[in-house]
Amino acid sequence: MNDTDTEIAGVDRARLAAFAAREAAAYAAARPRTRATLANGAACYLGGVPMHWMKDWPMPFPMLVAEAKGARLTDLDGHEIDDFCLGDTGSMFGHSPGPVRRAIRRQARNGLTYMLPTEAALEAGRLLCDRFGPFAWQIATTATDANRFALRVARAVTGRAKVLVFNGCYHGTVDDAMVELAEGETCARAGLVGQVADLTQVAACAEFNDLESVERALATGQIAAILTEPVMTNSCMVLPDPGFHKALRALATRYGALLIIDETHTISSGLGGYTRVHGLEPDIFVVGKCVAGGMPTAVWGLSEPVARAFAAYDAQRPAGHSGMGTTLSANPMQFACLAATLSEVMTPENYARMEKGAGRLFRGLAGAIERHGAPWHVVRVGARVEFICAPGPLRNGTEAAHAHVPAVEAAVHTGLLNRGVLIAPFHNMMLVSPATKSVQIDRLTSAFDAILSELFD
Repeated sequence: MNDTDTEIAGVDRARLAAFAAREAAAYAAARPRTRATLANGAACYLGGVPMHWMKDWPMPFPMLVAEAKGARLTDLDGHEIDDFCLGDTGSMFGHSPGPVRRAIRRQARNGLTYMLPTEAALEAGRLLCDRFGPFAWQIATTATDANRFALRVARAVTGRAKVLVFNGCYHGTVDDAMVELAEGETCARAGLVGQVADLTQVAACAEFNDLESVERALATGQIAAILTEPVMTNSCMVLPDPGFHKALRALATRYGALLIIDETHTISSGLGGYTRVHGLEPDIFVVGKCVAGGMPTAVWGLSEPVARAFAAYDAQRPAGHSGMGTTLSANPMQFACLAATLSEVMTPENYARMEKGAGRLFRGLAGAIERHGAPWHVVRVGARVEFICAPGPLRNGTEAAHAHVPAVEAAVHTGLLNRGVLIAPFHNMMLVSPATKSVQIDRLTSAFDAILSELFD
């Protein structure tokens, strides 16, 4: 998009500034109890928040949540809010689904962690194969850990050092994925804290949907694995070109690299994730966040050939710490919630409900953009919907970075929250859960339409 001195993302800069100031003031005025509570209780935390990114929400100060049920939040000042962020996918099936609540209560009576498996662990393994495919599974606490462990396996079985990731990718906080392209060359991402290792020794970067750049990297013979989401997320969503994933699979096979599919966000695509819906064939499969209904859990699985190759490697390696695994991973509470989610929450019926609602949201947002002549677009993958403050579609991470307009997005976000709607803070992502009602979707569409009226009309 060609921004000018007077416009940004098609919005008059003076009008945007006035709107943003009004919405920030309205948010602050509506939350006196939250402001006072933060002033009295936040000083014990570094930067005033338990996790640093909590300061990155665009509101003047964080919202304190009092309770969450289904697809609704209530904040400390009593405001009821339709939640389309849903923990940035962690609560994709709604807050505290009934089967998960009951599983937590049952397991809490029998202990929280003891470094040994349970019958529920065995049931969860069967359900993982049923939902995602016949992989050899391992359990982690976060998808970051799962990706880290998967990369160790890939390097072990290939004997190669580097992982190939896509410019603008999202794989949690995996060190090796913290690279980007600068003038066509791989380099460490700007802003990394305390970075001392040269990431170009362990990672290479290519552009999503650019198979030529992928093949150039693979042809070096240094790539142990391609680590990718099926759809680029956490920036401005980028869909794969037709045939991209089939060609990516063929290139990985031709050059002896493993293909790791990270479905931590794209699990919204449908039952079994994008991988199962679209017939992808990864060597290693990773999914986290919502897989246990909001209980911190991630899973990673190896295809049969990779599991066999790793078993041979593992049998020959020297005794010592593998560098994989954390003490609280694979605890019985995780398995109780995992089994409950896979069997009773992650169902065809719930996905059908989510898809229907997301289609309704997509149409509503796209209609508002068209009515107001905004040079924006909407994109959807299953239950995940994003509005992007630029024309589309986008094809790679570079285009996604240029389409990201923080000043506009922050103003719209706060405006939506003042109208009773919460979306994801770092990009314009919205999720429709099984608990999300049509009236909530219509309220979001109406609020979005009202904001565009103020910005464009």
